[in-house]
Amino acid sequence: MSEKMLKFVQQGREMPEKRSADQRNEDFREIYDSFSEAAAQIQASRCSQCGVPFCQIHCPLSNNIPDWLMLTANGRLEEAYEISQATNNFPEICGRICPQDRLCEGSCVIQQSGHETVTIGAVEKYITDTAWENGWVQSVKPVRERAEKIGIIGAGPGGLAAAEQLRRKGYQVHVYDRYDRAGGLLSYGIPGFKLEKYVVDRRIKLLEDAGIVFHLGIDIGGSTSFAEIREKYDALLIATGVYQARDLRLPGSELGNILPALYYLTEANRNDLGMKSDHMSDGLNAKGKDVVVIGGGDTAMDCVRTAVRQGAKSVKCLYRRDKENMPGSEREVKNAEEEGVEFVWLSSPDAFIGDENVREVLVSKVHLGVPDSSGRQVPQIVPDSREAIPADLVIKALGFSPENLPQLFNEQGLEVSSYGTLRVDNSTMMTALDGVFAAGDIVRGASLVVWAIKDARDAADQIHTYIERRKTAAA
Repeated sequence: MSEKMLKFVQQGREMPEKRSADQRNEDFREIYDSFSEAAAQIQASRCSQCGVPFCQIHCPLSNNIPDWLMLTANGRLEEAYEISQATNNFPEICGRICPQDRLCEGSCVIQQSGHETVTIGAVEKYITDTAWENGWVQSVKPVRERAEKIGIIGAGPGGLAAAEQLRRKGYQVHVYDRYDRAGGLLSYGIPGFKLEKYVVDRRIKLLEDAGIVFHLGIDIGGSTSFAEIREKYDALLIATGVYQARDLRLPGSELGNILPALYYLTEANRNDLGMKSDHMSDGLNAKGKDVVVIGGGDTAMDCVRTAVRQGAKSVKCLYRRDKENMPGSEREVKNAEEEGVEFVWLSSPDAFIGDENVREVLVSKVHLGVPDSSGRQVPQIVPDSREAIPADLVIKALGFSPENLPQLFNEQGLEVSSYGTLRVDNSTMMTALDGVFAAGDIVRGASLVVWAIKDARDAADQIHTYIERRKTAAA
């Protein structure tokens, strides 16, 4: 083992320098600076190189974290990048947006001995950003070209990861998306202060350079039929993600300026990308408004922090449980608090009040009762605790459900689960339709980008196996 490792006793945990809240509230740029080479080496050297690497075990992609930390500590960054990208199609993206506190860093062994975790995510980001700067990141060059064509519906992280894996094997890959820009939620759902869009754009350019063909602004099931797309390809992968917002139907829900989170974030991201929207001058712009966001996940954090940057008068986040039970990243909650967001814990909305547009949210206090079958305490309304909170703009960030794809694609042969997700054979990842596969959130349900990448890589392997078996059977 390198003498440079196991320095967690002498060296404390540090993150890259973070811009002040006043500075970062003025723009949509990322809030963390990059590590210097020396700082990255120091933080990587804190790894204990434990015999059972729980950081790797609890990473959905099984990233070989201890090895690339050791290589970074020894200044061997190109090798560190090669190991990092071997299991992850987008390491610089995961380094920025993965909830490391719930995955790799949250499982770090040295934390159990009273030391703070290794700064895995920031080191991962540093490794790949350095690789880009030095020209080490190269587009896929297949050893040989294959004649078979694979179609992918969905240009989000799952679709992009599968496209690269299949192109690596030499397949002719075509990716379809209804948006005018590839990237899915990476482009339109996640704000720039967590993931600047040049990071996504350069990855997509790399995929285009590899020979992957993108068909954007294509409405499958509308102007282009699913059957037509299926007919063109030897296999098809559905990786649409889940976009249907979960709703909260309360008295007054029909009032104006009550919006689903993704609609709000998409328009804000389009505006940040320079794609000016007429909507940003009215209901979707938080400037000067009392904003209330309902929800406690990472999407809610994206919304409250976006509203702050738009110049909201006040921003409150309503969540029916307490801080310890927040489903989102602790780091994101802390960042939001620093930026001026007020969290109203143990609060449940009862109704929206207003004339044409919302003016107030009626909220009752909540008491956490005994745990239910899931182990979580059940929120119970406290009688006679209702109060009114001013609100000119209400954003509902309650999670996402699958769209009705059999109806949307006019293909009843696609079977769905009781949750509306596509049903697949777990061993092959194929749907009920021969040669049609599915992966990511549309199968798993709303989840993390890193899980979408994992599922997509598995699906690409299964598609390759399917094609090879067909070739063998036809021989």
